Amino acid sequence: MKKIFLALFLICFFNQLNAQTLPSKKEKADDERTLEPQDTIGKVQQNDKSSKKAKDSKTPKAKIQDYLIISHANDTTYVDTTLTIQKEYKFNYLRRDNFGLIPFSNLGQTYNSLTHNFQNTSLMPSFGARARHFNYMEIEDINYYRVPTPLTELFFKTAFEQGQLADSFFTVNTSPQLNFSIAYKGLRSLGKYQNILTSTGNFRFTTNYRTKNNRYNVRAHIVTQDLLNNENGGLKDEPSIENFETGLKEFLDRSILEVNFENAESILKGKRVHIEHTYKIIKKKDSLSKNKLSLGHVISFEDKYYEYTQSAATFFGDSFKNAIKDRATLENLYNQVQLNYSNNIIGDLQFNITNNNYNYGYDKLVVLNGNTIINRLKGDIFSAGGKYHKQYKGFDLEGALGLNVSGDFDGNFLKGKATFKLNDDLSAIASINHNSKAPNYNALLYQSDYIDYNWSNNLNNTKTEQLAFQLKSKKIANISADYSTISDYVYFKEDETSNQVRAFQNNNTINYLRVKLDKEIKVGKFALNNTLLYQNVKDKDSTLNVPEFTIRNTLYFSSHLFKKAMFLQTGVTLNYFTKYYMNAYNPLLAEFYVQTEREYGEFPRLDFFINAKIRQTRIYLKAEHFNSSLTGYDFYSAPNNPYRDFTVRFGVVWNFFL
Repeated sequence: MKKIFLALFLICFFNQLNAQTLPSKKEKADDERTLEPQDTIGKVQQNDKSSKKAKDSKTPKAKIQDYLIISHANDTTYVDTTLTIQKEYKFNYLRRDNFGLIPFSNLGQTYNSLTHNFQNTSLMPSFGARARHFNYMEIEDINYYRVPTPLTELFFKTAFEQGQLADSFFTVNTSPQLNFSIAYKGLRSLGKYQNILTSTGNFRFTTNYRTKNNRYNVRAHIVTQDLLNNENGGLKDEPSIENFETGLKEFLDRSILEVNFENAESILKGKRVHIEHTYKIIKKKDSLSKNKLSLGHVISFEDKYYEYTQSAATFFGDSFKNAIKDRATLENLYNQVQLNYSNNIIGDLQFNITNNNYNYGYDKLVVLNGNTIINRLKGDIFSAGGKYHKQYKGFDLEGALGLNVSGDFDGNFLKGKATFKLNDDLSAIASINHNSKAPNYNALLYQSDYIDYNWSNNLNNTKTEQLAFQLKSKKIANISADYSTISDYVYFKEDETSNQVRAFQNNNTINYLRVKLDKEIKVGKFALNNTLLYQNVKDKDSTLNVPEFTIRNTLYFSSHLFKKAMFLQTGVTLNYFTKYYMNAYNPLLAEFYVQTEREYGEFPRLDFFINAKIRQTRIYLKAEHFNSSLTGYDFYSAPNNPYRDFTVRFGVVWNFFL
C-alpha cells in the first residue's frame, strides 16, 4: 500500500504540476454552501500558464481562500495553516479534538469515553467492536477538495518505542471541473508494556467532478483500513497492579510488569467504495429563479471484519479448541435515490428511498447445550425519508426524518434544528432528535471459540430522545446543553454465573444531562483557555457511568519572534475528571463493559508544550504528563490499563502550495 501510494503521488506530482487553472468566481459560488474563514496567511503563487506573448505579465496569485475543503454535508471551509490552541488540541493520532476521551498507554490503542452523545440519525445496527472504531474513518469523515494549485500536507509525530505516526496528503485539480486527492496515514508503535504493539493504516482516495454547465456533479471515495493491535488484557491484579501503584523504582520500567496474556492480537479491517452524484433537471439560472429540481443517487459498498486470534486459550474461560480464531464479518450495500426540489418560498426539500442489503455473521453454526446458534443475519431493509432546509427572517431551519418500511429491523428517526444569529457575535442553536434502531450486530449475534462468548439475542430497539441548546459568543462564552432519555439501553457487563462479559439490556429509562462551557480569556500575549463539562445521570441499574466533572484548562503565551519570521506558542494544559465507575475493556469483544467494583479518576494530567510556526510549517514539542511521578501512580485509562507515564514527543505539520 505504501509503495502504491508513493508511485501515485510521484505520477500526480510531475504530471499535474503545470496543469492548474484558477476557478472563476461564478464556479466558486456554485460550490460554496457555507464559508467560514479560518486563515489569513496571505497569498500563494501559482504557476503561470499564459502564452508566450503574456510571459512578461504578472503571475496570477492564488489566495488561501481558494483552497477549498468540502465536507460530506457540503459545508465548505478552506485550508488553515494558522497556529492556534485548537491546533494544539488536534495534534494527535485522531487528528481531532479528543476532549472527553482518555487514550490508552500506547498510540493507536483504544480510548475510554468520558462522555456520550446520543444524537443519532441511523436506521441500521452498527457493526460492533466499537472500541476499535475511534480511528476507523466513516463516510462522514471523508472530505473532498478543490484547489487552484497542487496542495500537499505532511504530518509526523513520534510514537512510543520503535515507531512513528505519519499522515501524507496530496490533492490536485487537473481542470476547474475535476479534482482528486490521495492520502495515507500509517502508524507503528511498540509501546511501553508487554504485547501492546500497534500497526495501523488508513488509505483514502477521493475525486469530485462537475460538468462545465454544472448540471451534473459526482464525487466518490475509496477507503481501505487495517487497524492491528497486540492484546495483553491489562496488568495482572496481583502483583502487577500493586507494583504499578506503589511507584517502586524497579517497576518504572513498565516492560517488566506482568500482564494477563502475551499471545493475542486483534485486527479491524475494512474497505469501502462510495459514490454520490446528482443531475439538475431544472437548473437555477440567476438569483431571480424560483425553482430548482434535481435527481440524486448515492451508492456505497463496505466490506469489513474484526478478527481476534490467540495462540493458546486463556483468561476468557473454557474454549472449544486451544488455538483461538474468531472472525465477524459484515458486507453492506447502500443505495439511495433522492429527489431534490428548491423554491425561493418554501425552501429546499428532499425525498429519498433507501435500500440496505446487509450480511453479517460467521462461517459456522454453534450448538451449545442443545441449542443451535445461527451464524448469519442478512436481508434487505427498505426505508423512506426526507430533508428540509429554509432560511426565514434570520432563522436557519433544518429537518430530517427516516423510517424503515420493510425488512427485519424496525427503525425511525426525526431531527429538527433551528439556528438564529442574534448579532455579529452571538448566535443560538436549538435542536431535537428522536431515534429508534436495533442494537449493534455483536449484541444480537456473537460467536467465539470461547464457550461463554456465544449468543443469539432477541433485543428491543434502543430508543433515544434528545433536546439540545447552544449559545456561541466569542465575547461571552460558548455554552451547550443537552438532555437525553434512553430506553432499552444495550450494554456489556460480566455475567454473574460465568464471570465473562456478554450483552444485556436495561429495561428502565435513563435520564442524562450534559452542560459544557468553553471560554478563553486573553490578557495581552497571555491566554487561559477553559473547557468544563458537567454530567448528571439518573440510572437505577448504573449501566451508563460518566464522571460528574471533566475539565481542561490551558494557560499559554503567544508572540511573534525574529521580526515576525516565527510565531511561538508555549504553555501548560491541565486535564482532570472526577472519580466514577470507569468502564473496563474486553479485547476479545473489542468493547467496553460496565464495572461497579472500583472508582477511577481524580488524577491531574499536566502537559507542557512549545509550538512554533515558520511560514506554512507548524512544529510541536510536548512533555506529556510531566507530573506522573509527583501526583501518585493511580492514573488509569481503564481498570488494569494504566495511562501514559511522562514522555516527550515531537511532531510537525508541513503544507506545500506548488
